[in-house]
Amino acid sequence: MNLKYSAAVSLIVALGGFLMGFDASVISGVVKFIEPQFDLSKIQLGWAVSCLTLTATLAMMLAGPVSDRFGRRSVLKCAAALYFISALGSAIAPNFLLLVLARMIGGIGVGASLIIAPMYIAEIAPPKLRGTMVSFNQLNIVLGISVAFFTNYLILQLGKSTAGWASWLQFDAYNWRWMLGLEAIPALLYFFLLFFVPRSPRWLAMNGLDDEALQVMTKAVGESKAKEQLVNIARSIQSSKSKERISVKELFKPSLKLVLIIGVVIAITQQITGINSVFFYAPMIFEQTGIGTDASFSQAILVGLTNLVFTLFAIWLIDKVGRKPLLVFGLFGIAVSMFVLSASFGNATYQLSEKSIAECSVFIEPSQLNEMKNIVFESDIEFNNALLSSVGEQTFKEHQSEFIAKAISINPWLVLAGIIGFVASFAISIGPVMWVLFSELFPNRVRGLAISFVGLINSGVSFIVQLAFPWEQMNLGNATTFLIYGIFGALGLVFVIVMLPETKGKSLEELEVILVKE
Repeated sequence: MNLKYSAAVSLIVALGGFLMGFDASVISGVVKFIEPQFDLSKIQLGWAVSCLTLTATLAMMLAGPVSDRFGRRSVLKCAAALYFISALGSAIAPNFLLLVLARMIGGIGVGASLIIAPMYIAEIAPPKLRGTMVSFNQLNIVLGISVAFFTNYLILQLGKSTAGWASWLQFDAYNWRWMLGLEAIPALLYFFLLFFVPRSPRWLAMNGLDDEALQVMTKAVGESKAKEQLVNIARSIQSSKSKERISVKELFKPSLKLVLIIGVVIAITQQITGINSVFFYAPMIFEQTGIGTDASFSQAILVGLTNLVFTLFAIWLIDKVGRKPLLVFGLFGIAVSMFVLSASFGNATYQLSEKSIAECSVFIEPSQLNEMKNIVFESDIEFNNALLSSVGEQTFKEHQSEFIAKAISINPWLVLAGIIGFVASFAISIGPVMWVLFSELFPNRVRGLAISFVGLINSGVSFIVQLAFPWEQMNLGNATTFLIYGIFGALGLVFVIVMLPETKGKSLEELEVILVKE
């Protein structure tokens, strides 16, 4: 068995996950600047973040069948090109509409790579190491997220630099454009590296290219195991030849009821607990505690590092401990962390004293805040509404974080602990485990379509969560928003305990016999 070969190929393919993570989370540093620049409403702000996920959702539904027709590698090359176009287009967008269109182009690449990369890796990896290798994709997603948080903070600091080269590159004037444009570099690298990746052995076998399939599989797992696995693949393909062309209706047959229910519930749970609200709005959430812009961006880096470290733990544990124990542990931590966040914001109070109002004179006439002087607001909703009424919408958008910093009474370290606990719990469990399960649960003949279907649901829920978050913050408040996420985490925990079987250490064909009842 040539582990170096299969690992190297898997790592290259998983770079699509890096681009996905970077592309998705880089917007977290952008929202603060585009809201006042383009005079966006809260729903428009949510749309700027979530539009990428909308096209990703549509791409996911097509990615599996398209890859069955043209090959996994070809689809990934197209995704890399779309990432590159999106990065440049987003960076130079002169208005909100073109920014959204450019991000939607990137969303197509996100949807394709998010589905096809783990599928490809599962089809080339040895069964005993499949969980670890498929998790390479999740590892690269979190690397991308971490790098995006770091580069956002770096660009913010370079904007304050007095160095001649930093001034020449105008990091201050074009900070958010630099944040978005940097992705073009790894996108170009990914495109060229994919030329060194072979076509998927399972795809080759499905298309009658048995000799090439054997060559690739032999490099990955050794000659004897390659022949054995190809026999199993051929048997699976042969058994499905007499059946009609696969359609979505096939997924709803009684024989697939169990795996479909598991796939759908896990897909919903991963997103409805609020992970992308944290990743895509991290600085905004931290600013709600009154720590200021620089500190909020630096704490976002800590979120990214936590995500990376605990994803590494998940990769180390997933084939040792198993999928189900990690999910149980992680979902429990998710629910508890969200309840901590809800309680922290629920106990916060807001009061603008005469001194704090005077300190706001740098960006507003203090007399505008006289009606709020020394009034104690028991919730962020009450405070924000009063502030909006007093200073107007434009000033509110530009300086909300400064007003909150002057008024709030909260324990910001408890909020940070809740966010870090949530991200750690997600990263060690449902983050990487979901995609491993998706690559394992469904039989060969419907795997491409089934993964696209549950991926569609996952991405659709993600879109709704991202779109609604700024509106929820403004209209429901942080406490209620995080409480809702915690309740969904608790419900997901109960489902996993009751319904999910363990899948580790079994070949894809063995799992088909266990889970699919004809």
